[in-house]
Amino acid sequence: MGATLLGAALVGACDGGTAKGGGAGAADVSRIARRTSAISLDIVELSAADARDRMAEGTLTARELTQAYLDRIARIDDAGPRLDAIVELNPRALLDAAALDAERRAGMRSGPLHGIPVLIKDNIDVAGMVNSAGSLALADHRPKEDAFLVARLRAAGAVILGKTNLSEWANFRSTRATSGWSSRGGQTKNPYVLDRNPCGSSSGTGAAIAASLGAIGVGTETDGSILCPSSVNGLVGLKPTVGLISRSGIIPISISQDTAGPMARTVTDAAILLGALAAVDPADPAAWKQGALPRDYTNFLKPGALRGKRLGVLRQAMGTHPDVDRAAEASMATLRAQGAELVDVEMDTYNRWNEPEFTLMLYEFKDGLNTYLRRSGAPHASLEALIAWNKAHADTVMPFFGQELFEKAQALGPLTDAAYLDAREAARRLAGNEGLLAVLDGERLDAVVAPSMAPAWLTDHVLGDPFMGTSHGVAAVAGTPSITVPMGESHGLPLGFVFMGRAYAEGELLGMAFAFEQATRARRAPAFAPTLWR
Repeated sequence: MGATLLGAALVGACDGGTAKGGGAGAADVSRIARRTSAISLDIVELSAADARDRMAEGTLTARELTQAYLDRIARIDDAGPRLDAIVELNPRALLDAAALDAERRAGMRSGPLHGIPVLIKDNIDVAGMVNSAGSLALADHRPKEDAFLVARLRAAGAVILGKTNLSEWANFRSTRATSGWSSRGGQTKNPYVLDRNPCGSSSGTGAAIAASLGAIGVGTETDGSILCPSSVNGLVGLKPTVGLISRSGIIPISISQDTAGPMARTVTDAAILLGALAAVDPADPAAWKQGALPRDYTNFLKPGALRGKRLGVLRQAMGTHPDVDRAAEASMATLRAQGAELVDVEMDTYNRWNEPEFTLMLYEFKDGLNTYLRRSGAPHASLEALIAWNKAHADTVMPFFGQELFEKAQALGPLTDAAYLDAREAARRLAGNEGLLAVLDGERLDAVVAPSMAPAWLTDHVLGDPFMGTSHGVAAVAGTPSITVPMGESHGLPLGFVFMGRAYAEGELLGMAFAFEQATRARRAPAFAPTLWR
């Protein structure tokens, strides 16, 4: 979910999108991806950390690893189950991997991701590749420069493997949107049960990393768009403190809440990726300015990290599904067994931030999108122009749902309006100082924990998404970090458990999540079942 809209459009088919690649070099890389690799390499559930170590040992090269992922994308995403998680492949991926191998042979190493293939959500600028937010309106939009975070990834040695599908416009076009659908990329499927939804808006990243189509991936979140797809796809998903990772070069919804973040199969991989992404961007008004950030978040990963921790259980996020509640109770028993103290907590302001958050996002979306479109040289220079283009191409762009959120945002005034200023203050106060922070401080807690959300639902293009039991909203609106970790399953559908903390507590949350992960080992690889009932 790009955004939670008062329970109606929490996040934001046919095969109506453009062909994967969508431009110069795409045909060549498509042929490369479909070529059978001469190397027998099992990459299913291969962690980025293990791949890194094997490359350091000389038993694996970046080119071999990249080719293996391209081969698997051809087998799983383009054919076989046909997940439609990848919307575009990087035509330079193999060349970039070979160059990194040459650097390694010469005794050079770029950084912690040297040679690791990374998938990027299709609302983040990658020079030379399309950045469309899933919309055919931007199918020819090729930014000339990398987003700040992509430049960070390249400096850390990552191979940009490709771009992932998302809920169109990060699920901020309609209150009846279906997660994982975009006019450019079609409908992404959940790799655990194919007729179930992958959630969104980082749907493609979630499905792709769960299915081992890439080593690690980058998603973005305004309210739930990392945590939800990570939870229902059996992943570790980290939504960092707003500003820890640069937003420059990301198609925006809300300057108050937007952030990118890691999506991975293990906590260790998420920590490695966070270390590469986190940095001070002078152009980001929310960037950390009060000292050095941790250089290596894996230093926080200790099996005993839960010992002595005091955790608040947010039972207001429970009671929507019995399987979720059972898994959550078992998870809490694990926390106690690992030495944590648990206390039940209640937020007096629970969900009262929804209405001002909605107003805030409508205002900030119009302002931020207009600025992005203008600065990036996009084919359409304003939200108003996009609304007109969508109306002119309604058959292909709006076959299932409309653009009422676009129209609501367009009707609003500037960010100097009293309605916006009041909404911004109320949202952050109700979720922050009177919400999550009030509970953390009042109960002397290290974190608040809860089940992430209900299991994945059936994809429905008529009624949209029935979100249930979500717990991510408070940290999203407060701008504070949260991390979801697999905790179990319901009929083969993954369930997640979330840890929420204070601003810039990513290291501590990663440590607790790691200890929980090591104690539970709850993640299972997807089986690509066609449906639950056969």
